[in-house]
Amino acid sequence: MNKKCYLCDGTEHIQRPGKVRDNPNLDIFECVNCGLVTLSETAIPQNFYELSGMHGDNPLDIDEWLRQLERDDLRRVEYLSDIITNTCVLDFGCGPGGFILKARSKTKQVAGVELESRLADHYSDNNLNVVQNINDLPENQKFDLITAFHVVEHLEQPATILKELSSKLNPHGKIIIEIPSANDVLLTLYNSKSFSEFTYWSCHLFLFNAANLKLLAKKAGLKLDFVDHVQRYPLSNHLHWLSKGAPGGHQKWSVLDSDDLSKAYEARLASLGLTDTLIASFSI
Repeated sequence: MNKKCYLCDGTEHIQRPGKVRDNPNLDIFECVNCGLVTLSETAIPQNFYELSGMHGDNPLDIDEWLRQLERDDLRRVEYLSDIITNTCVLDFGCGPGGFILKARSKTKQVAGVELESRLADHYSDNNLNVVQNINDLPENQKFDLITAFHVVEHLEQPATILKELSSKLNPHGKIIIEIPSANDVLLTLYNSKSFSEFTYWSCHLFLFNAANLKLLAKKAGLKLDFVDHVQRYPLSNHLHWLSKGAPGGHQKWSVLDSDDLSKAYEARLASLGLTDTLIASFSI
């Protein structure tokens, strides 16, 4: 790869094993200097998200989409419970609004930003305050917390967007993002070939690790408050990948899981920096 690293301007990269599942013509590269993982092409077609490009030719089933996200939305509300209570919250890239629906009873005010135009009637039917662009919000409207769940990895210029979002924060406000980790244990320790040919996606332009999020914060003119390691998928999922080379183990082999086991597994992976997900907090 000839272009400079987005974060550190490094020019030396190694090619990661694996395939981009929806575009085999793309290659996956990792910066030798900072570890940022990126694709050989990081441009998204114009109006891709507005026109529901992530869904392909599939019809938009909003109820099913909400059902798939429910576990994560509940986890996020619980994780942020103290922060969102009686505060003003903006969810950037809110999708079908599951987090907003679950958080609004706790917040003083909650709003969303989402490009996908086919969701407009759904927002109206559920009395959700969602605009299509951050510039559509009232100029003087500020928030105590801005969230972005699995959005930053989709952005061609993530630092620019984070900086723009920070202009909508109250003086002591926070931006909290949730992103997939470049150091997922299936990729880095278990070296699952099948997973490496499944997880990379042309819509995920960047994969960060806990260390290089400091560089992202600096590029955006922000402070990095903390990084937490979260494991979304349990041990059963990983065992299924290693045994069968296929997803869905957390559903097919759920009998293997328990709350105690999942918490212990997450804690161990977190101690090694090998969870599948990172949560990071930024402030002005």
